Amino acid sequence: MSGTGLRARIGNRIRSIPSWQVTLGLALLGLGFLIAAQLATERPRIRYTTQERTPLIETAVDLQEQQEELSAQVLKLRDQIHAIEQQGQGTNAAIRKLNAELEEARLSAGLIPLRGTGVVFQLEDSVEPAGAVENELDYLVTARDLRTMVEELWLAGAEAIAINGERVVPTTSIIDIGGVILANSAYLTPPYQISAIGSEDLYEQVVSSPGFADFVRARQDAYGIRIGYLEPPEVDIPAFAGTATLRNARPAPSEEPPASPAPASPGTGG
Repeated sequence: MSGTGLRARIGNRIRSIPSWQVTLGLALLGLGFLIAAQLATERPRIRYTTQERTPLIETAVDLQEQQEELSAQVLKLRDQIHAIEQQGQGTNAAIRKLNAELEEARLSAGLIPLRGTGVVFQLEDSVEPAGAVENELDYLVTARDLRTMVEELWLAGAEAIAINGERVVPTTSIIDIGGVILANSAYLTPPYQISAIGSEDLYEQVVSSPGFADFVRARQDAYGIRIGYLEPPEVDIPAFAGTATLRNARPAPSEEPPASPAPASPGTGG
């Protein structure tokens, strides 16, 4: 068969294929190329995700364990802080109690200045001349006069007393030395002011006592010792400025509370 006849037969066969089959074949061929290209691009990404998944999971597990450990440490530290706070509260309570006891001891010892209602008595020497046969010292204020006033004020309920700014404490001595009066370690000069803090009726309590009445008769009426008083709105009492030297006394040991008996073991009772 000649070449011209063969080409004619092929051309006739191609013309006999419907056009829609040609179009469908071309479309399927293009779709196949697209699917092949998509698979080619997906394989590396899927392979990458699968390779990285295991170490990521391990890292997440490690982080979770660290978080749990940190949470446990936080809870432990919180418990320790709470225990320290409880212990600190007990220590603060003990310190407050000791400070209160110390404050009370300092008050009793006269080591703290005070202010309050009260009265101020003033004693001055007599201006009357002594008789020919009389002792001139009887017309002067003596340490005994000051001690008497202090005693009367204590008996009337005074809480704190000072003489010319010298705080009267349990160890205070008031004595005559060479015509002057010594209180604590300070020399006093007239006029002598005895300040006292107490109730609002402290003056009435003092002047109504028999001892004070006897003192007035013995010193003011007989020798002209001048006794005055003043009731200011507030009386200031300074702190004791001296030192207490104790040669023979020492603090008594505190008594320890008796030990509690140990609880009996079960089955040992009589």
